[in-house]
Amino acid sequence: MLLSVNTFVSLDSVMQGPGAPDEDESGGFDRGGWIVPLVTDESDAVVNGWFRKASAILVGRNTFQMMRAYWSRVTDPDDIVATALNTWPKYVVSDTLSDEDAAWGPTTVLRGDLVENIRRLKEQTPGDGELQVHGSWRLARALHDAGLVDIVRILQFPVVVGSGKRLFPVDAVPAGYTVDSAESRILGNGTVALTLRAAYVGRMDAGSYLVDEGQRIESS
Repeated sequence: MLLSVNTFVSLDSVMQGPGAPDEDESGGFDRGGWIVPLVTDESDAVVNGWFRKASAILVGRNTFQMMRAYWSRVTDPDDIVATALNTWPKYVVSDTLSDEDAAWGPTTVLRGDLVENIRRLKEQTPGDGELQVHGSWRLARALHDAGLVDIVRILQFPVVVGSGKRLFPVDAVPAGYTVDSAESRILGNGTVALTLRAAYVGRMDAGSYLVDEGQRIESS
């Protein structure tokens, strides 16, 4: 099963607290709700398309609790995001959350070695759908660093937040991705929908520009 990370980011790669001022105030973050003025029917359609590719949802404890508080109250049967989060299999990574505290539809708590748990889950879960990470900054970072992410989907909104948790902080493991042009586009308000497929992880391909007989050439 493919593992995908699906998230909203600003121009400066902030992914913290996009949906409400009090969604995630950790670290003193006071700029939450920054995507709300920029959400359109187009961006909603992109997100709905993400969820239609999922077979199961994977999140960290904080994101799980924030999602449950909101989405468990959305009962519209035509809302694909609510249907996915309320009824599809969910996995929450936590060593402190009890099974009782994780009660929200079909939810399994993953305890212990994160990398081994996710590697096993990817290998053992049948079907063509994806294991999808939504939000979950720390989890997304750990999976990236372990080389377990196959696809990254981003909605990058045209706003600079200036502070907050970033998708790839300064010490992330280097990696390369290819753009899936069939799924990537610019929306009407300038928001960029990107689908990136993993090419390599753990190294950085680089080169240099040289001048040879008056001409600029690339050297790799």
